[in-house]
Amino acid sequence: MKTKIKEFVLINIGMFMVSAGLYFFLMPNNLATGGANGLAIVINKFTGRLSVGWIMIIINLILFAMAFIAIGKSFGGKSVYASFGVGGIIIVFQKFIPINNSITGDILLELIFGILISGIGTAIVFNQNASTGGTDILAKILNEFFYINLGKGVLMCDLIIILMAVFAFGVKLSLYAMLGVIINGFLIDHIIDGINVCKEVTIISKNSDKIRKYIREELDKTSTVYNGVGDFSDENKEVVVVIVGRSEFIILKRFIRFVDKDAFVTVNNIYEVFGYGFKSLTH
Repeated sequence: MKTKIKEFVLINIGMFMVSAGLYFFLMPNNLATGGANGLAIVINKFTGRLSVGWIMIIINLILFAMAFIAIGKSFGGKSVYASFGVGGIIIVFQKFIPINNSITGDILLELIFGILISGIGTAIVFNQNASTGGTDILAKILNEFFYINLGKGVLMCDLIIILMAVFAFGVKLSLYAMLGVIINGFLIDHIIDGINVCKEVTIISKNSDKIRKYIREELDKTSTVYNGVGDFSDENKEVVVVIVGRSEFIILKRFIRFVDKDAFVTVNNIYEVFGYGFKSLTH
């Protein structure tokens, strides 16, 4: 239950950040940086009747209907909620905080902040196994029928939207939008890696039994033990390997220093871990 509540809270935080980045920084500058939001900005330019928020909801409704027919329910209820939620938040912003012009007048500055805020929000949503819809759905359909890599599928769809933006807003704004798409891709990957990063710790110590017990009883983690032989000393040694979170690593390092300040320890960053004490493969 706690996991579900945490998931729900994080998805809502991510939705709010995506909406804020789009509404306060990208939309006033007509920066169609791909996705349903970019397509909505382009359509709004040509029609001017519906708000960007409502257009996003309609686009995602059509895309989810296509996905449901083409690939079934694999896109998940959380993605449906997040996709329509972003459009809904933008509608609320438009009603209560109307903005018609750029906040600072500096398009590059607002592109950077818009992409930074919305990119962090998107990464938070992605990390909960959900998405904000748009080109993600089209990419899944392309992957299902044409075996096109998901990343390439998203890029193809975003490039088509940017090409449409050339006719709507001109080359200059479209190039800014393309820059935003590129930055956004790198940013999301980097943030997701940072959120999920764990530490793989390899320990060789004369007090390995105490360290193993501490890992098991205090950190509630399991370690793997290998038997090794020191090349220089020719002594039998236990090699303890454990994967822990960043905060747990700080605690473990402090304990190792306390029981054996001469212990040999190596540490590697791990970006995906599945199994006991971590994420489930079916999550």
